Amino acid sequence: MISKTVRKMLAVSLAAITAVGAMAGCGSKDPGTTTDPTKAPDTGKTDEGTVDPGKTEEPEATATPTPIPEAYVIRTDANGNTVDLGGIEVIIRDWWSAGDNIADLVPKDDFDEARKEYLLWAMDTYNFTIKEMAIGDWGSNPQDFIDYATTGGDEYYVFCLRQGGEMISAMNSGLMYDVSGLDCLDFSKDKWSSGVHNLLSKNGAIYGFRGIDPEPRGCMYFNKRLLQEAGIDPNYLYELQRNGEWTWAKFDELCSKVQRDVDADGIIDIYGMVQQQSEFHKAAVIANGGSFIGKDANGKFFNNLEAKETLEALNWSVQMQNKYLMPQGEGSWDYFIAAFKEGKACFFADQVYRAGQMINDEARLDDFGCIVFPKNENNTRFDEYVSFYEDNIYCIPACYDEEKAWKVAFAYDLYTQPIPGYEDYSAWQNGQYPNFCDTESVDETMTYLLNRGEVLHHTFITDINMGEDLLWGLGNANADGVIETPAEAAERLRDSWNAKIENANNN
Repeated sequence: MISKTVRKMLAVSLAAITAVGAMAGCGSKDPGTTTDPTKAPDTGKTDEGTVDPGKTEEPEATATPTPIPEAYVIRTDANGNTVDLGGIEVIIRDWWSAGDNIADLVPKDDFDEARKEYLLWAMDTYNFTIKEMAIGDWGSNPQDFIDYATTGGDEYYVFCLRQGGEMISAMNSGLMYDVSGLDCLDFSKDKWSSGVHNLLSKNGAIYGFRGIDPEPRGCMYFNKRLLQEAGIDPNYLYELQRNGEWTWAKFDELCSKVQRDVDADGIIDIYGMVQQQSEFHKAAVIANGGSFIGKDANGKFFNNLEAKETLEALNWSVQMQNKYLMPQGEGSWDYFIAAFKEGKACFFADQVYRAGQMINDEARLDDFGCIVFPKNENNTRFDEYVSFYEDNIYCIPACYDEEKAWKVAFAYDLYTQPIPGYEDYSAWQNGQYPNFCDTESVDETMTYLLNRGEVLHHTFITDINMGEDLLWGLGNANADGVIETPAEAAERLRDSWNAKIENANNN
């Protein structure tokens, strides 16, 4: 089966060759003939046989066929034959996909149609099928992989794993296949530019990869109605973002305006913000150029909790939450989700996936917008908007032999191939538009988040529990009634973290 895309390109290429050849044939003249029999043939030469300097010879036109896109270039084996995967079914195993067959998908737009067309061609050409399918759930995912990679099976799986200590333990235990020696994966190509494969690299081996766009994560939602009631145009926030003026100081100013005692009874009715405290702490640190765990040029982790940028951000985060955070009260730990949807607070620091959960929720009272987390206007060392990446990572179980691992990797590489004619197309946008109340959240904010993200290296240190160790307690009294400052927490954790980091570096 030859796809419509390739047929069109070949048609254009052949048409170009035919047209150029025809022009050359129609435009040439026999030097011995002339349209006027009373005149000598005009060959552009003088009587002495030299070329007349007043005339130039036109070079004969040559055809340049339209090249076939890389995705449609036939990949062959060592004998020059088209690669044949033997009819295998490859499943990209995650915890959210419906498991739809590609042939049954109904395209939503031209890109979807072109992608479906390409994938059907690829599966037909190389004799395989592939699909994404949820097997297990978010909670069981790490153990599901460990169990399968330990016992094996007849399936052809590419596992999607969430980041965390379990994933690193699986890698260190030899449960992930080293794909660095598989010649079907070329990590110098643009689709791997997010560098996820470098995160799970060790001594030249590569255990994880991601051939698709990174996921945008930390962001700041805002309630448009509450801003308007405080005399603030919601579009003003997008203007601040576009102009590079969305700063810590501006955020503080807006929180102070929207936080109000509406009925003058001495009790705050509308809070400046609501969120899980740890999400706000994390976003503040990254936005200020800090980190909890760093990674040096030699690939070694180090404790960065006491760095100036990190402590500065944590101090500011604690101060802001002391002033504007809606308290939990006696409700559930995730009270902040309902509180934002019900319009009890204006700002909500969370992750991008939350928008899809809120957009069609009947409990949501108001439209919301979404901008990046603000930056520190006083940090001249780091003057840009920055978020963080916590990408799910793909891997192949080490229980597969080389032939099986190669086939699975080959199929995944085909599946994530850029679609001809859409190489620079941001396919993720179409998937995000239905999740938001405005286009600015996608066209502007999501673009910032995708283009500038930092990896959270602490997720790769197996023994560090960031929530229990640090984030859950900041700004809150402990069992003894003591409120620990970020600097005091860093000092308390110094020796234990350093030992855990050293252990990680040596494994």
